[in-house]
Amino acid sequence: MTKTILIAGGTGLIGKRLIPMLRAEGWTIRLLTRNPKGPEQFHWDPLTNKIDAAALDGVQAVINLAGAGIADKRWTTQRKKELIESRVKAADLLWQHFSKLKARPEVYLSASAIGFYGNSGEAWMSESDGPVEETFMVDCCRQWESAADRFAQLGIRTVKFRIGVVLAREGGALAEVVKPIHFGLGAYFGDGQAWWSWIHRDDVCGAFLWALQQPEASGVYNLVAPNPVRGKALVADTAWAMQKKVLLAPAPSFVLRLIFGEMSAVILNSNRVSADKLLKSGFAFQYPELEPALRHIFAA
Repeated sequence: MTKTILIAGGTGLIGKRLIPMLRAEGWTIRLLTRNPKGPEQFHWDPLTNKIDAAALDGVQAVINLAGAGIADKRWTTQRKKELIESRVKAADLLWQHFSKLKARPEVYLSASAIGFYGNSGEAWMSESDGPVEETFMVDCCRQWESAADRFAQLGIRTVKFRIGVVLAREGGALAEVVKPIHFGLGAYFGDGQAWWSWIHRDDVCGAFLWALQQPEASGVYNLVAPNPVRGKALVADTAWAMQKKVLLAPAPSFVLRLIFGEMSAVILNSNRVSADKLLKSGFAFQYPELEPALRHIFAA
């Protein structure tokens, strides 16, 4: 039987790797995009509440990765509005249409982020822990997850992944870490002691595939490798994996706050996030340790 999956936000760092992996598992892809260019692509625009309803008909599963890039632009008042609306309105638009259908998808998988916890310092954070502060990022993640919860109310098995710092050569945080390394400088943020709960992109995609195949998987999961590292160590290990000699030096917190404003929290916050729930549920990480993960990334 043909398995059809609807993907929203599939053109980003995760989607570009996930879609070929889904195809390899026998899934037929339907991709929602503002600019459809092929037979498997369908138009939508959550901000104007428009969607090609044909994309939703007869799908067994949905993966929602939609959302404007958190660190793409400075957080002005308007940008904060865009960051929340691009997530909440995307989920709401899908919910509106699926709520009217008799044949609904079996499973809805949603991205979220470990920003849900706020700047949690040295504490191990599990899925049962609430945020430690009230900030924009915390509020954004809370609204993001609340929008996903409505699918469970339709009887659709719903999984929310709080995703950590995704490591991939093609973009994201690692691409920014790499830039100064090319010039012999290993620049870490603040004092370098903040915890980074990272994850290899292949493990992010693997977890989405796992959740599709596990009928008992539901609710929220931290999607991070089991072994977080401090920021300074991540920079040093990246230089090692690139076979580059660097001078390790701090990018001072006050300078980052001047440059990035409130958005500096994305790189200065400390998040020591537990992967225990995912491990105990039976998910096996390909890259539980940082050094082999980076070695794989830079061997390509």
